Amino acid sequence: MTTTASDPTTEVELAIGGMTCASCAARIEKKLNRMDGVTATVNYATEKAKVSYGGEVSVQDLIATVEATGYTAQEPAPPVPEVAASADKHDELRPLRERLITAVTLAVPVIAMAMVPALQFEYWQWLSLTLAAPVVTYAAWPFHRAAFTNLRHGAATMDTLISVGTSAAFLWSLWALFLGTAGEPGMTHPFELTIARSDGAGNIYLEAAAGVTAFILAGRYFEARSKRKAGAALKALLELGAKDVTVLRGGGAEQTIPISELQVGDRFLVRPGEKIATDGTVVEGSSAVDASMLTGESVPVEVAEGDPVTGATINAGGRLVVEATRVGADTQLARMAKLVEDAQNGKAAAQRLADRISAVFVPIVIALALGTLGFWLGNGAGVAAAFTAAVAVLIIACPCALGLATPTALMVGTGRGAQLGILIKGPEVLESTRKVDTIVLDKTGTVTTGRMTLLAVHTAGDADEAEVLRLAGALEHASEHPIARAVAEGALEKLGSLPTPEDFANVPGFGVQGIVEGHAVLVGRERLLEEWAMELPEDLARAKSEAEASGRTAVAVAWDGEARAVLEVADAVKDTSPEAIRRLRALGLTPILLTGDNKAVALAVAREVGIAPEDVIAEVLPQDKADVVKRLQGEGRSVAMVGDGVNDAAALAQADLGLAMGTGTDAAIEAGDLTLVRGDLRAAADAIRLSRRTLGTIRSNLFWAFAYNVAALPLAAAGLLNPMIAGAAMAFSSVFVVGNSLRLRSFRTTD
Repeated sequence: MTTTASDPTTEVELAIGGMTCASCAARIEKKLNRMDGVTATVNYATEKAKVSYGGEVSVQDLIATVEATGYTAQEPAPPVPEVAASADKHDELRPLRERLITAVTLAVPVIAMAMVPALQFEYWQWLSLTLAAPVVTYAAWPFHRAAFTNLRHGAATMDTLISVGTSAAFLWSLWALFLGTAGEPGMTHPFELTIARSDGAGNIYLEAAAGVTAFILAGRYFEARSKRKAGAALKALLELGAKDVTVLRGGGAEQTIPISELQVGDRFLVRPGEKIATDGTVVEGSSAVDASMLTGESVPVEVAEGDPVTGATINAGGRLVVEATRVGADTQLARMAKLVEDAQNGKAAAQRLADRISAVFVPIVIALALGTLGFWLGNGAGVAAAFTAAVAVLIIACPCALGLATPTALMVGTGRGAQLGILIKGPEVLESTRKVDTIVLDKTGTVTTGRMTLLAVHTAGDADEAEVLRLAGALEHASEHPIARAVAEGALEKLGSLPTPEDFANVPGFGVQGIVEGHAVLVGRERLLEEWAMELPEDLARAKSEAEASGRTAVAVAWDGEARAVLEVADAVKDTSPEAIRRLRALGLTPILLTGDNKAVALAVAREVGIAPEDVIAEVLPQDKADVVKRLQGEGRSVAMVGDGVNDAAALAQADLGLAMGTGTDAAIEAGDLTLVRGDLRAAADAIRLSRRTLGTIRSNLFWAFAYNVAALPLAAAGLLNPMIAGAAMAFSSVFVVGNSLRLRSFRTTD
């Protein structure tokens, strides 16, 4: 059976157990992808498989395939209480920690006696055997078990190398002690790192067997701890949400319920200092909301009736009653977490190459070890020297660092981005950030605030600005027109309160009129004043012309038969936009302003933020924005697009890199490659910097992992590395990769 393009596909995420290295992940991925209609990505660091399947394939079929490969698989377990979850995580590392403590405690004296001839008393070799035996059997058991399991399935992994190497060293030592001359009283041998002719029957390698086990267990333990720490940002993100919520039921009675029982349409209470339980709309009260932990914005946002609020943000002011509009997986917090987790499960192109190399690496290394053994035996170096070199080759070759190079950097990078309000959808996005050279910026809501704002007040004669705002604001406060709201909000912001107008009337297409504090007030177009036989004086007429030339809306104000002022209203440029443009230029990007507004408005905004006139594209219909991006790509540019509206979704999808403002619509967010939770354009520069730095970390990880193996294997084959030193170096390579990735946690925005 094969699936066709018309067959529906389903996605599932499986928790994989028993993986010990990158080769394990590569084997499972290969087996799953051989199934009809199945596409799978297995991540060693997160221990998860993301699988798309269709046709007659079921989840049980997928699990059976993984189990037939020698590993365990199950669908993710439902959420468990925090205390239980903490206990599970504690137990998760306990067996590994116990084996590590055993190995270190017993291996240290074995290594010391082997390295320091002065400690080699008469029967020291037998004490070494007594101490090393539990290390090679009990402490190293996970390696032997995995190697045996893989052997049953005709495969070899990194554990195969470790098991074969340590077992060979231990069994050789047993032979030398019981059947050779190494068990004789007074036997000594120096600690050497180079090839030398010697009698193999008189040499033991217990320090190599015990030391390699201890070093590799130490590497695995700290690697496991580091991987958990690398995923801590996602865990912290998931824990931001409230656990309980106070809902208003019946006649307004308060009832506390678990957040999981909250439904769309429920009204819930948010007291000062409490977390807002879920996404919703304020239906009662006003307050300041602290969204810093979710968006990175440090300034609280004022909200009142009708304003949207986001779950997990904190009510910093008054009492609010909120009506739930999204719950569960539909909330912004849940979608952020899903984006982050999906990104962490992905693989960059370079990592896929590393996975393919890991899949064939182990058989090649075993062949190389056998070749090394044969070469030195054939050259008369002695059995012991040849054996030492062969074991060193087995131990040094483990490319665990290759398997960790991408996922650990992705976990830390995407987790840190989530903390800063930057969501990276996947590793392929990182590749795009390196290539882009042009960034197209939608004007409304991205460069500007997206709402009309009162920007200036021009007065004539003896009119006072405060009086103009009081009278005009009072009249406009009674209107629902966007320009009227801008005037009213501007007046309220400066004065704090406004009088109530009398005899208010709306004059369609012209403005409003009414009585305020005994004055007959007109606010609107110049033609409204002309209807009442009033003209603008010269200075106000000039201010009106200049405002309109800059693309702003001019509003005339008159009372008691005389024109008194002109108000300038426009979609204001965000305070941070000019700085954001400078930062984007510093990253080597050419900013282009794209808008459906007229040319005058676009040029005025471009001048204010520092975009060149030739880089302004105005009067573009919404459906044509994607064509503009396509045209720029046709000119050989690699284009990034920043937008926030439904009309930007197609352009975001068309661009080589789409950056969606999280304050915008769902359609835009879904179409973007990067989501900027903050409504601050500077976040776009931060997102590109973080993405480039994460990509750089992945590349440096891969370089050092490859370079390490390329440099170390010849040294081991040449007999220049003792197996114990090789084991320590191999363990260090994995820890180095994880540690290098953790440096991304220090990434800071440039605010």
